[in-house]
Amino acid sequence: MKKALVWFKTDLRLEDNETLIQAISHNDEVIPIYCIDEDHFKITSFGFYKTGYFRLQFLIESLIDLDNNLRQLGSGLLVIKGKPEIEIAKLAKKYDIKKVYSKKEVAFEELTKQSEVEKELWKNNCSLETFSTSTLYHAQDLPFALKDIPDVFTKFRKRIEQDADIKKIIDKPIKIHSPSIPSINLLLFNDLIPKKIDRDIRAAMLFKGGETEAWKRLDYYFFKSNKIAKYKETRNELIGSDYSTKFSAWLALGCISARSIYLQIKKYENEVLANESTYWIIFELIWRDYFRFMMKKYQYKFFQQNGINLLEKKINIHNPTIFNKWKNGETGVDFIDANMKELNLTGFMSNRGRQNVASYLCNDLKLDWRYGASYFEQQLIDYDVCSNWGNWAYLAGVGNDPRGNRVFDIEKQGNEYDKNKTFRNLWLNKK
Repeated sequence: MKKALVWFKTDLRLEDNETLIQAISHNDEVIPIYCIDEDHFKITSFGFYKTGYFRLQFLIESLIDLDNNLRQLGSGLLVIKGKPEIEIAKLAKKYDIKKVYSKKEVAFEELTKQSEVEKELWKNNCSLETFSTSTLYHAQDLPFALKDIPDVFTKFRKRIEQDADIKKIIDKPIKIHSPSIPSINLLLFNDLIPKKIDRDIRAAMLFKGGETEAWKRLDYYFFKSNKIAKYKETRNELIGSDYSTKFSAWLALGCISARSIYLQIKKYENEVLANESTYWIIFELIWRDYFRFMMKKYQYKFFQQNGINLLEKKINIHNPTIFNKWKNGETGVDFIDANMKELNLTGFMSNRGRQNVASYLCNDLKLDWRYGASYFEQQLIDYDVCSNWGNWAYLAGVGNDPRGNRVFDIEKQGNEYDKNKTFRNLWLNKK
């Protein structure tokens, strides 16, 4: 009997998951697993946890939902804890596994971990096979080699829209053959994060993890509320759940795929309306793809202060006192402080807010942008390594922005996007 492990990471779904389908197709039994990686809960060299409280809660909810959905098909999710290279190798040996299937990584640390797991598996004559499951456009379908991907987004977008196709989604399995899998032991998650944070009632939205919730949100935003029709006009607002899609958290953990969202946009366009707003969501999914391909192209460079820039830039020095005022929302600049308060108390910040607080850190305070990116890594419920570090490098002028430093006039931005100070008053407790 051929048995395989399916190592779930940031692809916590059944729909449009090639990794899972390939494992089922080529084996008699599969064992879906998730490893709580101890390294994901350590403090980084910048002084922050790699995973904060809000994202941990979202992850737990997503794993419970995945386990429930797998059990409906005759399987389940085996959750283990430790170093993946050790624990997965142990499981492979225990169950006499010859192949492990998983999502393909592109970022430096994730690639290193993938290589370590593969190395340990080989010691037991077990192989690791990976599949690209994160992007709208498959890397193999791009009209250029990895090294030739344009460093300017507009050139990339125009070329792929003209010369590349988007693959069809892969239907979720109907039945999965697995040995008996124990229920998730939630005690495994204890003590990973030292401090519990109560979600603030002012939060833009109550995010709940899992594929089931991702599809509920999509159905609501597209078909029940019709909010998608006005997305381009409302996307820069700051308050409430409906000014933007809020898909980012589910996309970050792979609870829904970019292709599934694309397919539903096309369905909406065919059945209801096609306009600039429906296209703009696709446009932003392409941006998400771009950062992933850029990370694959430049790897560790996105984590250096000079980024992907070949030119030497002036090195900004980290100042803990000034940085902590930014981090805690105590700069005295109300638009910055309100956005940072929202992030700290909810794990979320609007796109408009993210651009402004990043610009302020880099250009007004002239601090090392990597500390901001690392703090976002800890705080954001929707943290995605490629989008987070790619966007921060972009705003710091060391990424994919052809114009160099993108400096925001914070006062002007606040007056334009929060004209009556409603957002600022909400988060700064002013009447």
